[in-house]
Amino acid sequence: MKEIANSPGAYMDQIPEERKTAFTQLRNQILSSIPSGFEECISYGMIGYVVPKTRYPAGYHCNTELPLPFVSIASQKNFIALYHMGIYADPELLQWFQSEYPKHCKYKLDMGKSCIRFKKIDDIPYALIGELMQKMTPQNWIDRYEAAFKK
Repeated sequence: MKEIANSPGAYMDQIPEERKTAFTQLRNQILSSIPSGFEECISYGMIGYVVPKTRYPAGYHCNTELPLPFVSIASQKNFIALYHMGIYADPELLQWFQSEYPKHCKYKLDMGKSCIRFKKIDDIPYALIGELMQKMTPQNWIDRYEAAFKK
């Protein structure tokens, strides 16, 4: 990104033209699928979906001033990235996603701990991402987060 955006709209304005359609479709899929209670914002320089401080005042353990992050999307140098903390914290959810991915995408899953990289933007499995978003409510995420990360 050219500069750190201060809103999701400003972030979208910076997306390269060749990625704008795919990124917009990914964002729209998330917005239409994510359970109510998450909030869209800029989080760590990306478009983020967080549990707001009004719902979880403790915030994120790495920086308690910030709301609890759940999912982020970013336009990186060579790919579009989806960061899903629930996959990182819930082995069953990770296994479900890994087994479903080949049913929705002809390319091999390119994934780190919470990062799913989409290098082939014409083959982003939007329907699968929608299903993934519906798998965890804000309270499910808070419970899983506290069990996995909170000391």
